[in-house]
Amino acid sequence: MRNTFILALVLLISATSFGQKKAPKSQTAVILTTAECNDCKERIEGMLNYTKGVKFGELDVPSRKVTVKFSPSVITLDEIKKKISELGYDADDVKANHDAYEKLPSCCKIGGHEY
Repeated sequence: MRNTFILALVLLISATSFGQKKAPKSQTAVILTTAECNDCKERIEGMLNYTKGVKFGELDVPSRKVTVKFSPSVITLDEIKKKISELGYDADDVKANHDAYEKLPSCCKIGGHEY
């Protein structure tokens, strides 16, 4: 009787744990920015790669897209976008912080570089 109870308990625990989906350990997102040049690249990547929860951040300057791999249990995509905006850049629908934008070098402002 006791062995039957233990077996039933083990089966119940196993069945419930197999049915649950675990949250992904990492997520990748692509964010469109208003970055203009390699100075922007260094600024954005430097901030992202030293942000807790961000595993990888890389800006492709010609497309202005930042690819970010992060731990959603540590930092959210919205928080990452806010951090980019606090540097002075738009991040998808999050507009650049005005004061931070004004402090950017002229080459990093919209239209600062022509391709």
